Amino acid sequence: MRKVLTVLFILFLSINTFAFDVKIRDLTSVVGVRYNQLVGYGIVVGLAGTGDGTSSKFTIQSIVNALKRFGVTLSQSEIGSLQTKNIAAVMVTAQLPPFAKQGERIDVTVSSIGDAKSLQGGTLIMTPLKGPDGNVYAVAQGPISIGGYNAGMGGGTKVRKNHPTVGRIPNGAIVENQVNVDINSKQSFILALNQPSFEMATRIANTINKFYRRQMAFPSDGGSIKVIVPPLYRGAVVELISQINQLSVDQITEPRVVLDEKTGTVVVGGDVTIEPISISHGNLTITVTSTKEVSQPNPLAKGKTTTVTNKQVSVNEGKGKFLTFSKGATVSELIQALNKAGATPRDMMAIFQAIKAAGALNAKLEMM
Repeated sequence: MRKVLTVLFILFLSINTFAFDVKIRDLTSVVGVRYNQLVGYGIVVGLAGTGDGTSSKFTIQSIVNALKRFGVTLSQSEIGSLQTKNIAAVMVTAQLPPFAKQGERIDVTVSSIGDAKSLQGGTLIMTPLKGPDGNVYAVAQGPISIGGYNAGMGGGTKVRKNHPTVGRIPNGAIVENQVNVDINSKQSFILALNQPSFEMATRIANTINKFYRRQMAFPSDGGSIKVIVPPLYRGAVVELISQINQLSVDQITEPRVVLDEKTGTVVVGGDVTIEPISISHGNLTITVTSTKEVSQPNPLAKGKTTTVTNKQVSVNEGKGKFLTFSKGATVSELIQALNKAGATPRDMMAIFQAIKAAGALNAKLEMM
């Protein structure tokens, strides 16, 4: 029942979203202005016996190297007897925001790579974070916060919540090297569409040209628009981008159905229709029919006699339950019929894939 309500609520939102204009800033991003991925290898210390076991050789090697940097040298016998249950080897990841300045703090995520049971209570020691070019851009260190736990009472009784081997350190890294981007000196820049579309690229370019009353924006392809900086804005490109981001365009939304098998969530972008088709899945039989009817106008009206198409959806299950819809054949009606018939999320995934494969779904199908 809760899944049914979830589907209907999302349908309500998606249908109403269609009526609004969209700011260019929500549809595009400036090429070159983006987040950069950072990664590093580190050690977490201070664990309460939940760290890596002696089988994680890289953890032993890492702590030996770390101690050596502090002037502590261990003999081979001492290394062989070293216990690492309070230590864990981890990978540290972060995202460097555009225009991040030296000294700015960013969040980091810490993930165990050994056989540690939990990172709860641990502290990450100083870890350099490198970018794709191999340069160090930030350094992370600090106590780890995790959103889960492991609790055991012996005899095989154990309770586990979320992932205790992954944690975060809010503001846990300090930016040491910033990525310099000189926007104001550019003679032109590229706007990249979040969802490539020839129609939307053309529409955005026309909106910009109409607002500034000059041909300065050109769609390069379906995914980008090149903007030539006019003389009035030379040296003030940031102001120009800010103005362009505030312009609105009519959103062109491609009909789309998004399915999430894990949660059973179905998102329908608009009033998506289904062509006539018949599908048999397990003990379910789904039939979408289309019939022609004559539409006769009132004798005093100026209308013309014409034919209209009435589509019908029916779902039949093994117990003899039969559901029929008198008008229209839409995805939302099919979902309601399947929910009433007791179809599982897995059934829905298979049915929608079959409808799409048969060419009867008038929308793009995406699986999550």
